[in-house]
Amino acid sequence: MDDKLLEEARKPHGDAKVILSLEQKGFCVSRLRRGTSTKEKEAKDVAEFEDLIKSAAVSWVDYVVEDLKRDAPEVAKSIGFSEQLVNSLLSRLSESGYEDLDSEMGLLVPVISAQGFDVKIEYMLVLLRNNLVVTLHTTQMTRFFRLRRYAKIFMKKIKPKLSKEDRITILLTRILDESNSRNFDALRNIEKSADNVSEMLSRTDTDRELIGRQIHAMKHGLMIYMNGLWETIDVLNTLRYGDPELLSDNRRLLERIGALTIETNYQIELAEHMSQVLASGLEVMQSIYNNQLQILNNNLALVVAYLTVIGTAVLVPNTLATIFGVSFFDDFGTGFLSDYLILILLSTVISVLLAYLWVRKSGLLPKGIKNQ
Repeated sequence: MDDKLLEEARKPHGDAKVILSLEQKGFCVSRLRRGTSTKEKEAKDVAEFEDLIKSAAVSWVDYVVEDLKRDAPEVAKSIGFSEQLVNSLLSRLSESGYEDLDSEMGLLVPVISAQGFDVKIEYMLVLLRNNLVVTLHTTQMTRFFRLRRYAKIFMKKIKPKLSKEDRITILLTRILDESNSRNFDALRNIEKSADNVSEMLSRTDTDRELIGRQIHAMKHGLMIYMNGLWETIDVLNTLRYGDPELLSDNRRLLERIGALTIETNYQIELAEHMSQVLASGLEVMQSIYNNQLQILNNNLALVVAYLTVIGTAVLVPNTLATIFGVSFFDDFGTGFLSDYLILILLSTVISVLLAYLWVRKSGLLPKGIKNQ
């Protein structure tokens, strides 16, 4: 896992000086109650953040676990959250969730990642109480890489004089916004792979089976992506209209959550637009398929026409030769051999001409052949 985390951390940012220590899975940033200072800390054990959290007006703890269902209850318990809250959310790990116990609350937020058309949905556990927001997830540290890097700057904007509900709401909104941004990156990855499919459609020698599989994979990936966004909207709407005790009633702050909902809806519209483009791609593929069938049908019609003409050319002279062959020479002798051959030749030419005219008139020849 460490090698993968290191690779992912370097890939999108390319700055070796800001790569987080892989041994320190946990990260905590706090705005202290006194003065204007903020502190941040990295640690392998989440319990090491306890002293920093106690002295803070508001804190954010981000922790990466190996298995959310197995490790999250223990981590949450060590930082002061109840088992009831965590177990209630993890019991429906295959979908987004929301749980409010007044003094503490939790969210189960979709985490979307995409490699080409391979789109996956995992879930992030967001826990809130008096002055603390905790995010637990199994994804790479790069999900909150930028937010971790600029956490102290962001924390300075949260004034200690604000109410605890306002402070928690501002911090939660910023975290959800960053999570949404990483989810939206999945659509960018899908679009990059879709460009390859578009290039394949532009070629006349495209393998129909290959392009069909590619379009199906793209369609399937888009459906998974949109499903994750719909779940995100459910969580955001619950936050906005569920009236949780821990969050602010300030309309201006609630509008930030509404803005996240609008932004997510825009992403769904983009995904739906891509789905419509896919439908056009399927029409193109069907046109290619129909064109191939038409070419095959034309070739078969041409073969049938030739076989009809050839069969007629052979059948008529052969019939005449069978009927008149023996009696002709018995009655007229061998001196009339030239007349006999002329009769066979004329019957052959006339039968071929009549067969061709019939085939042409009946429409067995393709239009291109007719024109020629």
